[in-house]
Amino acid sequence: MRISVVVPAFNEEALLPAALGSIRAAIGAFDARGWESELVVCDNNSTDRTGELARDGGAKVVFEPINQIARARNTGAEHARGDWLVFVDADSRPSRELFEDAAAAIAGGRCMAGGSTVRLDTDRRVARFFAGVWNALSRICRWGAGSFVFCEAAAFHAIGGFSHSLYAGEEIDLFGRLKRLARDTARTIVILHRHPLATSDRKVRLYSFREHLAFVSKMVFSAGRVLRDRDACFPWYDGRR
Repeated sequence: MRISVVVPAFNEEALLPAALGSIRAAIGAFDARGWESELVVCDNNSTDRTGELARDGGAKVVFEPINQIARARNTGAEHARGDWLVFVDADSRPSRELFEDAAAAIAGGRCMAGGSTVRLDTDRRVARFFAGVWNALSRICRWGAGSFVFCEAAAFHAIGGFSHSLYAGEEIDLFGRLKRLARDTARTIVILHRHPLATSDRKVRLYSFREHLAFVSKMVFSAGRVLRDRDACFPWYDGRR
């Protein structure tokens, strides 16, 4: 068994080293089972030292010139050699316990893909409340947060990976297609929750409540069409770090 951990990264020099350190430690969960692993970072047209720091961290670095999260993840997956793909965002820090839970799901044989609940690095009550709402929806609807997705490589490629038509929300679209495939093949989708993924609160810190409200309003009134507009999805693409 080979596991490929894929990290999409755009101008992540501030947080990438910590993420890679956590991933390296967490990979011990796969090593303990005798599984092979690799770490692939997709430099998504960064203008800082992201690529250099990824190489220094022992990762295989590939390049995606079009600045889009879905494309970065797909490009990383194209260069990965694993039987399973584990996508981790560059501002997140998975624990070994989370990877152990993912490994157990993989080893069980029925799981096709999965995700995890998340824990924001913040003491802001409003942010924690919305994270809790997301976690509840994630478990009920079996939607994995984009910051942590694991998937059988064959299934990922069979459904075409992440959609290039979406600049945000691409993980929900992915899990919709994965759930249909799992249903047709008698497999399962799991959302891990015992050891939530630690992830950055920077969207809470760097964007005002008014900016978040404006984005959510546009998304609701456009019935999601705004997710196909890169400029409208500014919290992911305007470069604030």
